[in-house]
Amino acid sequence: MSHTPTQPLTVAATVAQAAQRLSSAGLAFGHGTTNAEDEAAWLVLWRLGLPLDSDLSDAPDSTARRTLTAEEAAAVDALIDQRIQTRKPAAYLTHEAWLQGVPFYVDERAIVPRSFIAELLADGSIDDFLGEHTRRVLDLCTGNGSLAILAAMAYPEVEVTGADISADALAVARINVDKHGLAQRVQLQISDGMESLPGPWDLILCNPPYVNAQSMSNLPAEYRAEPELALAGGTDGMDFIRRLLRDAPARMSEHAVLVLEIGNEREFFEAAFPTLPVFWIETSAGEDQVLLVTRQALLGQG
Repeated sequence: MSHTPTQPLTVAATVAQAAQRLSSAGLAFGHGTTNAEDEAAWLVLWRLGLPLDSDLSDAPDSTARRTLTAEEAAAVDALIDQRIQTRKPAAYLTHEAWLQGVPFYVDERAIVPRSFIAELLADGSIDDFLGEHTRRVLDLCTGNGSLAILAAMAYPEVEVTGADISADALAVARINVDKHGLAQRVQLQISDGMESLPGPWDLILCNPPYVNAQSMSNLPAEYRAEPELALAGGTDGMDFIRRLLRDAPARMSEHAVLVLEIGNEREFFEAAFPTLPVFWIETSAGEDQVLLVTRQALLGQG
């Protein structure tokens, strides 16, 4: 179905049309944007080769007033068609995702990066739990490597290892480590959980598969386009996390801490670990998505 205009459209009008189409199609968002308007702006600007922070206001010299050629309009139209018909996250169509203003390559071999742990690395929320002893950092379930890279950027003195069970995901992470010139400070390691990661680690970051079985069965197509391995956490979402909290203390240094993202699964987490003392850390999504736990607290569980 063609939506090619009969007269030149401005960027603003093109974004508005695209937003209407995305909204009407009943898509799911959450892979970099949370609504049809933001996603339309992202896709239109990307397809036109314009900066994603372009001015879309009503200002006289804003990007919003630029007109599209017929070829450009057709290219945008095709991309919006693709997003609607495939139900793939936009990041898989553009091969680009952003966390804390940093661009990362991504494709279907790895989950689209969106961890709230990125906020904590950027704003220093966990710095009070770290000290001069923090030298070796592990990003477990690294996916496309984004958290490992952001950790290396946030803490210039540390060495970072990004680990994942998926060789495909690590191939994507390699692209990003090289893209950001961090091959000397960010190592990549294949590992099933912590099996191949003896440490000792001073800081462990982990955004693991934690989606419970009921939620997995109800996921929109956009999320089913991602590797199931990176999402599915078993009946209560805690399968990987049980192994992690069991195995981690022996691989952590004395004053080490673990920062763990659990999404919307706090109820299941507290049911699984009712006596474990943890610190819930506030993010833009609230106070129940990310927690911090010390090695001493984990040892107390033994």
